[in-house]
Amino acid sequence: MTGLLVRPATPADFPAIARLTVAAYEADGQLKGENGYGAVLADVPARAEHGTVLVAEDAAGRLLGSVTFVLPGSRYAELCGPGEAEFRMLAVDPAAQGLGAGVALARACVDRAGELGCSAVVICIRDGMAEQARRLYDRLGFVRVREKDWSPLPGVELLALRLELPRT
Repeated sequence: MTGLLVRPATPADFPAIARLTVAAYEADGQLKGENGYGAVLADVPARAEHGTVLVAEDAAGRLLGSVTFVLPGSRYAELCGPGEAEFRMLAVDPAAQGLGAGVALARACVDRAGELGCSAVVICIRDGMAEQARRLYDRLGFVRVREKDWSPLPGVELLALRLELPRT
């Protein structure tokens, strides 16, 4: 999509980010029996305090999606270890899916990790997530790391993916 901008979120963006993130996870069926995860997704100020929240917006300034980028030791880091970065809670407004916001946000996180000298980017995806999202990570070069798969709650299986970054 032309005119797509990825930038750091501002506090003024937080309510829209909360709404679109919860809407995206609900539309994808990821909040069924979720035990409070919707509230975690909606707590954008906490995410911004412990990581970097990025947004994708169109040429008119409409927020299309968001993601949270974290480093090891962050409250939101699940998988990343020394020298790695991680992104979480990548969400695109259901009305804006297919416009390139998800790819732009994921690439922005990969680029940021590279700029910081990280050796890899790791992410978790929910087993059974939408095929479109899985294809996005496959196209970017993420590969499954089965030994790091895990389950935060009964019935919630998270698959680990990793993208090795070129050494500079």
